[in-house]
Amino acid sequence: MQTFFTLVVVVQVLSALAIIGLVLLQHGKGADMGASFGSGASGSLFGATGSSNFLSRSTGIAAALFFAATLALGAMAGSRKASTGVMDDVSVMKNVPAASASAPAVSASAAQSNQIPK
Repeated sequence: MQTFFTLVVVVQVLSALAIIGLVLLQHGKGADMGASFGSGASGSLFGATGSSNFLSRSTGIAAALFFAATLALGAMAGSRKASTGVMDDVSVMKNVPAASASAPAVSASAAQSNQIPK
């Protein structure tokens, strides 16, 4: 179960990084107007509109993977048992002697002489 959890976390991180990269590579809506006036985008690897379709589809696939990984992590977090702390197995001493019985009593005048005057 732990390896599946780790695998889902890795898929989620990789898909998040892919979404960031793909969104940064995409052109805005105003950038397509330059392609119609011969800015050279039609001679690119994907053609004039091929790169936007490829990047849009890739972003959609990465978003779907991210969404599925998030749902899987949520489902696994709901079914996981609560982890125990490091101090759960430590035994506590029950019979602690009272501190007031072994300490000498301090008079009120001695306690006031140690205070800083205002």
